[in-house]
Amino acid sequence: MSAEAPRISIVLPAYNEAASIGRTLELAHAYLQRESLDYELIVSADGNDGTRETAQAVAKERGRTTVIGYPERRGKGHGVRSGVQVARGEIIGFTDADNKTPIEELAKVLPWFDEGYDLVIGSRASSESLITKRQPLYRRAGSRVFALAMHVATGLWEIQDTQCGFKFFRADVARDLFARQTVEGYMFDVEILALALRSRYRIKQVGIRWADDGDSRLELLSGNWRNMKDLLKISWRNLTA
Repeated sequence: MSAEAPRISIVLPAYNEAASIGRTLELAHAYLQRESLDYELIVSADGNDGTRETAQAVAKERGRTTVIGYPERRGKGHGVRSGVQVARGEIIGFTDADNKTPIEELAKVLPWFDEGYDLVIGSRASSESLITKRQPLYRRAGSRVFALAMHVATGLWEIQDTQCGFKFFRADVARDLFARQTVEGYMFDVEILALALRSRYRIKQVGIRWADDGDSRLELLSGNWRNMKDLLKISWRNLTA
């Protein structure tokens, strides 16, 4: 990697993803090198199943990769924020470690920064998106209920899909937003987008290709209760800002 800032830094938050992180990293390296992009990958991995060790093995072979994280679970929001803090790229973003959104979808993202956008986010709700494997019906129904509750609580009506794990930012914007982020869990996306809208950053939503992998790390009762508390916290901050 050059001593200068790379064009793009990609954070991959992971929790017990030893089975998938190696393949995801190999696909990312292959694509970014094929496109001649100057890049760095940052694996922010919690858990104790060997995810960090697997990522470090790829890093040793491929380079351009930093591995951070903790044995205990600290939350996706914490993991992404930690990755942003060490990122050096002109553009900083994150994508899921299980490769739900193929890295090739980056080609739909980068041109919009040249058009003056501050954030470019993937959307599964766009008419231009392609869902190659859908979630089970019960999860789709739950997602609709969540989306309605989230929009009512936060007022983010203009954002069709807040939870797609494929989001990219100009570096100064990423550092500003994640320095103000407080939510450690899954609702960090909502908080980041609420902060971005309040700060009048320009947001572009792009349809992406996405496939469900059938693996959800959300505990139905305790996880949803935590998410609701975080949504109420975000809503309160929006009202008092």
